[in-house]
Amino acid sequence: MNARPIDGKAIAADIAGENAFRAARLRDAGTVPGLAVIIVGDDPASRIYVRNKALACEKAGLNSWVHALPANTPQERLVGFIRQLNGDPTVHGILVQLPLPRPLDSRAVIEAIDPAKDVDGFHYHNVGALVVGEPAFYPCTPWGVMKMLEHEGIAVEGMHAVVVGRSTIVGKPMALMLVNAGATVTVCHSKTRDLAAITRQGDILVAAVGRARMIRGDMVKPGAVVIDVGINRLPDGKLCGDVDYASVARVASRITPVPGGVGPMTIAMLVANTVHGAEKAAGIAADRETRIA
Repeated sequence: MNARPIDGKAIAADIAGENAFRAARLRDAGTVPGLAVIIVGDDPASRIYVRNKALACEKAGLNSWVHALPANTPQERLVGFIRQLNGDPTVHGILVQLPLPRPLDSRAVIEAIDPAKDVDGFHYHNVGALVVGEPAFYPCTPWGVMKMLEHEGIAVEGMHAVVVGRSTIVGKPMALMLVNAGATVTVCHSKTRDLAAITRQGDILVAAVGRARMIRGDMVKPGAVVIDVGINRLPDGKLCGDVDYASVARVASRITPVPGGVGPMTIAMLVANTVHGAEKAAGIAADRETRIA
């Protein structure tokens, strides 16, 4: 068996086109969707991520503002600035780039964001909506994975999905989205005993642990759909995922590459969330349902 790659770049480009269409409709109605990104400190990787997000917004016809604050910014000043953005009608999405430098309290900062502008989907209000399966802003990476599965025509309902990783950004919301879509879900993590025995049960296997090439071909059920969320930099500077692509591709039916798989989807869904926030603020309904029921 030779797995078919899932082209995240192509799927993200389709979503970007839809985002641009919806943004143009909003502009015609007098509203320009706007995303405010806050970055604290000078982490090089964070700056690259922020730049890519800003470029994606601009390509889709959104306003994008990057607010760079020094690493020693006090908690009170950061929270106060977020509250100013909450009250700005031109801002429809607020994103605080994580991780924040110490001693800033990331949870308190996220909770300062208006849930209606929390386009990362990390506020407790939006997390709670995901738990009960109601429409909300959902975390961009797992939502992007769900859109990939949908695009590939993979009927999640009734499948056994195994998620390796339990982070609040990817693993846990990924599991919840799969449960809401009708899958039977097992979540594995660093304390899981005999991990390979469990991963081999997955019709869908999502790897999101941040360990280079951890998932090998002998850990995958023949014919499984393998989604690699990880992105790791090797000593030679090359990027790889949490999945050993070469060995897993010989066993799986479909697989996401790194780079070019899940990564582009994350930014596409961030822009989609921002556009949706602008549509709600303007009282304009989206042409197509973009929430996961």
